[in-house]
Amino acid sequence: MIFELAPYACHPEGTRGRRHPVAPDATRSDYQRDRDRIVHSSAFRRLEYKTQVFVNHEGDLFRTRLTHSLEVAQLGRSIARSLRLNEDLVEAICLAHDLGHTPFGHAGQEALNGCMREWGGFEHNLQSLRVVDALEERYPAYDGLNLSFEAREGILKHCSRRNAEQIEAREPGGVAARFLHGGQPSLEAQLCNLVDAIAYCAHDVDDGVRSGLITLAQLREVPLVAQCMAQVLAQYPQLDERRLRHETVRRLLSSQVYDVIATTRAALDAAQPADVQAVRQLPRLVAFSGEMQARMAELREFLFGQLYRHPQVVQTMAAAQQVVRELFGIYQSDAAQMPAAQAAKAAGAGPARHARAVADFIAGMTDRYALREHERLTGRKLLA
Repeated sequence: MIFELAPYACHPEGTRGRRHPVAPDATRSDYQRDRDRIVHSSAFRRLEYKTQVFVNHEGDLFRTRLTHSLEVAQLGRSIARSLRLNEDLVEAICLAHDLGHTPFGHAGQEALNGCMREWGGFEHNLQSLRVVDALEERYPAYDGLNLSFEAREGILKHCSRRNAEQIEAREPGGVAARFLHGGQPSLEAQLCNLVDAIAYCAHDVDDGVRSGLITLAQLREVPLVAQCMAQVLAQYPQLDERRLRHETVRRLLSSQVYDVIATTRAALDAAQPADVQAVRQLPRLVAFSGEMQARMAELREFLFGQLYRHPQVVQTMAAAQQVVRELFGIYQSDAAQMPAAQAAKAAGAGPARHARAVADFIAGMTDRYALREHERLTGRKLLA
């Protein structure tokens, strides 16, 4: 079945283009090329060994940044098709949204941000844009992946005013302009931002129960999960716990997906945007209903209290943060401890550029590479 894009979707022929012009491809649209460039990048492959919640070595079946990104892309494409948005662009943004994440997940980001406080801080979303704009080295004529404006706009989900001003100075009217002058990104970008939250909440429930750190009994205290679980048990009263978990998570995802589709369709019907430029001038259109927003807030509160701040997770993440801080201190003092290519970027640079080169190197590490480097440089093993 062929789906015709809605007028308000991003049409490839209307792209604002790339920073470095390239000849059109004979068989692929610009957004398909974006997706392919992302999938073949080094940063994308490294996501396989970067933490989502549980450090990579803790279990083979726990989600990593790679599996999370694939799940976000699948959800994004499914909703995009229902709303007649551009699936290829949605997939590209979803696959790239975590390229700038540090090893050890948000704990690693917090540690690196602290290390970089004197030089502008560190934020993984901004780093994802930096990866696709500058850090990937695959093409002979330019640095980065040279993605379309629309893909880059979607990758930059949020941005402080200070960082937006710096990007705007380099790229007037570009991907950071909306953070200074108001407006919204494309519907495809709005969708990717939302499905990220849908995916990680539902799948952290799954991994949390699988790990034994939270239980299905505890999850019955969360209204949205309890509702999904009750539906499953009403239909399958003798279901074993493993299948109950899987079916509950499936219905948890479905309830959010259908809510987004219904709420967004109603918003589009009311606003009647003529094209993507009209979308940019309107309030955010891709959203949960008010009721679902409240239920999701309850779920996130539960996950923060019972999973992300579980003593076992906190202990592991404290050790991970120590790894990041100590690596930063060593490389900052002696850039020669980094591989030659990274050391060359820091050599002769001012303090801020030197620190940023160190942060770029650490942010690109996988969990296990960071642990190996830390052990090599300190002789200590902080995480078994």
